[in-house]
Amino acid sequence: MANIAAFFFLCLSMSMSSYLQVFLQAMAHEWPGGRSTRFYDFKVQTLRVTKLCNTKEIVTINKMFPGPVVYAQEDDRIIVKVTNETPYNATIHWHGVRQKLSCWFDGPSYITQCPIQAGQTFTYEFTLVKQKGTFFWHAHVSWLRATVYGAIVVYPQTGVPYPFKYPYQEHIVILGEYWLRDVVQLERQVLASGGAAPPADAFTINGHPGPNYNCSRNDIYKIDVVPGKTYLLRLINAGLNMENFFAIANHKLTIVEADAEYTKPFTTDRVMLGPGQTMNVLVTANQPIGKYSMAIGPYMSAQNVAFQNISAVAYFQYLGAVPNSISLPAKLPSFNDNLAVQTVMDGLRSLNPVNVPKEIDTSLFVTVGLNVNKCRSKTPQQNCQGTNNGTMAASMNNISFVKPTISILEAYYKKIGGHFTEDFPGAPLRFYDFVNGAPNNAPNNTQAINGTRTKVLEFGSRVQLIFQDTGTVTTENHPIHLHGYSFYVVGYGTGNFNPQTANFNLVDPPYINTIGVPVGGWAAIRFVADNPGVWFMHCHLDIHQSWGLGAVLIVENGKGEMETLPHPPADLPRC
Repeated sequence: MANIAAFFFLCLSMSMSSYLQVFLQAMAHEWPGGRSTRFYDFKVQTLRVTKLCNTKEIVTINKMFPGPVVYAQEDDRIIVKVTNETPYNATIHWHGVRQKLSCWFDGPSYITQCPIQAGQTFTYEFTLVKQKGTFFWHAHVSWLRATVYGAIVVYPQTGVPYPFKYPYQEHIVILGEYWLRDVVQLERQVLASGGAAPPADAFTINGHPGPNYNCSRNDIYKIDVVPGKTYLLRLINAGLNMENFFAIANHKLTIVEADAEYTKPFTTDRVMLGPGQTMNVLVTANQPIGKYSMAIGPYMSAQNVAFQNISAVAYFQYLGAVPNSISLPAKLPSFNDNLAVQTVMDGLRSLNPVNVPKEIDTSLFVTVGLNVNKCRSKTPQQNCQGTNNGTMAASMNNISFVKPTISILEAYYKKIGGHFTEDFPGAPLRFYDFVNGAPNNAPNNTQAINGTRTKVLEFGSRVQLIFQDTGTVTTENHPIHLHGYSFYVVGYGTGNFNPQTANFNLVDPPYINTIGVPVGGWAAIRFVADNPGVWFMHCHLDIHQSWGLGAVLIVENGKGEMETLPHPPADLPRC
């Protein structure tokens, strides 16, 4: 419990009696016994903040930015009462939590629940079954997660050590993006325009932009470090529309966990995280006493897209350093350094050999990419600002996902017809040179088909999914997130997927929940469909999700109570 701030957040979210209990146990350097229940009270509230020379209201949880940390141990039960005190619709998604038999509490709006409306309350309940590590929670309505996010830190059960030397301290480092505009209005305006989203006004580290931005010389995050000690940094990318490089000047990072699963230790100068990805890294303060920059900058693999190129900076400051000294700059890769991204991906391996499905029952081939639809507006100058006066869209297998007006899970469970179909194609309607020969005569041959299409999977089926990036509009690295599951990344590469030449790792592939499908390339994942429910699969760049880059997997019930989705909670929000 070295991190005092973390302990303070924990106490804030608990009653006095549990505060005392945790205080006594923290003093004994021991976390409460696993399999206990932890209660949190989340109030969705607006907070007045001044950043980048501007004062505005942002939506937060409990008037904290970033929001409160949820602390737990493996196998604990978590109960979070969420009360919406803002005029905006809200939901919370517990990113990376596999929600075993608790799909009702997964959080994506119109997929598993209707939003929590102004003045309403909904209580989320789930168990962290065999899960530990760094996760995060975020809003899953509109673009509210730009400010509505926070860490989830799940410790191993009492007496179970980390598979690496215990660090001197742990720190949560959340990467984000900050907009001066109201993000709910911004999403509406971008979608109405038919064009691209503007870049963020700043990158942030734990909510702080740092000294490279206007009026932000004192708006900076800092970690004070003791020379010679090793620190565990829990990195989380909570950004909205950008992938980011992260580095610390003159210091190596050793990756020991990705998406809350242990990896073989892998040492590197920098890492790349897409939105939705988490990573634990060890850093040893083994340099001369001084002030070192921790920096995040952009990774932009697409062509002709505007992006924020000013780095956010925090300080990794040695005790004994001169307070006002100049910080040593961190070396970040150039914004389009695909090789730097691949190098990190190549280094990710599960800590131990894993049980990867060798035989496959269901194989899906899914293209991911952008589209340009023909202008259908009577006011094209306002509404058709996409490529060649079309409207921007995105799709999987050329189906652009449209969210229904009630939740798909409710419609599926209660057998309410007319809200979704079960005909998401298991392969593109036609095969071509996806990367280099993609249709690009926008908007004439780049259109997507709209639909709320789902793919039904039998309980227990062994699934392989090949994600293929396409060159329609532009190739791009897409961070694809699957709700309700982690999956093995058995292969990836550049160009078009070719089963004859693809190399698969079936021994120790990483087990993650968000995969960066390589720019102009492919990724292959495998998992067993053993968690019944309705699970969203989407690009975690919110602009792409808004444009339709998603689909839904429905996993049927198996046999008996432990393989059957329970009935909905009584307080499930109504649409």
